[in-house]
Amino acid sequence: MFEWTSWAGLGIAVAIALALVVAIVAAAALAVRLVARRRPGVYATLGSLRRRLRILLAIIAVWIAVALTLPEPEWRPAVDQVFLVAALAAGGWVVAAVVTVLFERTTRRYDITVADNRVARRMQTQLTILKRLGLVVVGIVTIGAILLTFPGAQAVGTSLLASAGLASVVAGLAAQSTLANVFAGMQLAFSDAIRVDDVVVVEGEFGRIEEITLTYVVVRVWDQRRLVLPSTYFTTTPFQNWTRTTADLLGTVSLDLDWRVPIEDVRAELDRVLAQTPLYNGSASNVQVTDATGGLVRVRVLVSASNSSDMWDLQVLVRERLVDFVRREHPEALPVQRVEVAGAPPARADGAEPAQSDSA
Repeated sequence: MFEWTSWAGLGIAVAIALALVVAIVAAAALAVRLVARRRPGVYATLGSLRRRLRILLAIIAVWIAVALTLPEPEWRPAVDQVFLVAALAAGGWVVAAVVTVLFERTTRRYDITVADNRVARRMQTQLTILKRLGLVVVGIVTIGAILLTFPGAQAVGTSLLASAGLASVVAGLAAQSTLANVFAGMQLAFSDAIRVDDVVVVEGEFGRIEEITLTYVVVRVWDQRRLVLPSTYFTTTPFQNWTRTTADLLGTVSLDLDWRVPIEDVRAELDRVLAQTPLYNGSASNVQVTDATGGLVRVRVLVSASNSSDMWDLQVLVRERLVDFVRREHPEALPVQRVEVAGAPPARADGAEPAQSDSA
């Protein structure tokens, strides 16, 4: 009669357990593929979760096989401890994948590429912060559960709780700036002060909010540099948010021209330029003389666009076209500097040169 509590029995039991896991995983994958036919994209989003679930099932199956067939009973406590820790770690890994999948599926419902994306940007920001908080909680619970499996861990925990008062004071003083950034990050996520893809001006730099974490915010500057700022910066320092209420933007183009510039012709040329470009959203356009000092007039052109990217391109286009228009059609309006020479003798009525006086 075959003896299962032997090394040979252990090997056969482990092989059977892994075969059962493969069969269960194959059946689950088939079911998921059938569901994915009705819901495209489901199978791809579950890739990470499926891999982690396979590892968890394999650990549990092998643990059961080893527990039933281990030929050395004195090894049982140590083996059970190893498998328990592995199962808890894998279980936490699976729960983290579930949290990630749920938040990613929810986040995809909010498209920030549309023109009016204020609500979508707010929801994506808050969901991202919530996902990270959830992952932190899962990690802490998993580590705590693993530590509690070791003998004597409860006694250590009791002694730690006894000194929690002093430890909390010390930790609070040591991590004051870190905790301030964490709470500031949560405040930013739920106060709607900034959102992912907001257009901001910080530290004199123009850019977009690329990422909001619990401790810092990443701003992608217009030239593709990344400006990393602590979360407390946005709760303690004034900054400009160009898309706080809407993604539509107003932009200006300033030109310094001569006093002889025909303003009506510039207005007509602006209308022609805006009519030929899809960058203009039709909301606002105007030409105004905002200053007239120093021998020049400052002409300010006001235009509007649907987002910051279109606004930048529209400003460049309008500036180029108006400069070319003034140069071609009205060269007299180009900026010039007039110089009056003081102390020159007046010209004579008969056109003769003024007499030169002899000097001693």
